[in-house]
Amino acid sequence: MSLIPDAARAMIGATDTPIRVEVTRREIVKYAVATEQRQRKFLDGDEAPPMFLFGVLRSIPQIDELGPDGIGEGSLVPDLPLKRVMAGGTKTRYFRTVKPGDTLIATRSLADIYEKNGAQGPLIFLVYKLDVRTEAGEKVIEEVQTRIVR
Repeated sequence: MSLIPDAARAMIGATDTPIRVEVTRREIVKYAVATEQRQRKFLDGDEAPPMFLFGVLRSIPQIDELGPDGIGEGSLVPDLPLKRVMAGGTKTRYFRTVKPGDTLIATRSLADIYEKNGAQGPLIFLVYKLDVRTEAGEKVIEEVQTRIVR
């Protein structure tokens, strides 16, 4: 018998509202300094370091929207019988660099839900896909993130 409720399975393919981000030289420079980048192209803001989008795409929730762990609740989190969430890994493919003046559109979707039995009991895997493109549709980043619920 499956631990994954039908309502959770029905969420496969659902997407969050796309996030639109205008990249500025100042934001790139601030990130480069904060993360102690050494390459001049990052420090001058000519190009964003690879992990730049990790922070710039995060929403800034209100205090009352934070969960007990301090992380904002997401709309693509199904109600599951297991409650402990762990990171399961991330695979990121970069297609082009991010530069000042870029306007990016990021769309996150719930790509899959499946279960396995682990050494200490059942596990449910949530697979999310993040697709980042320029406003003109040029692919920038594709990321697949897995969360494990036990």
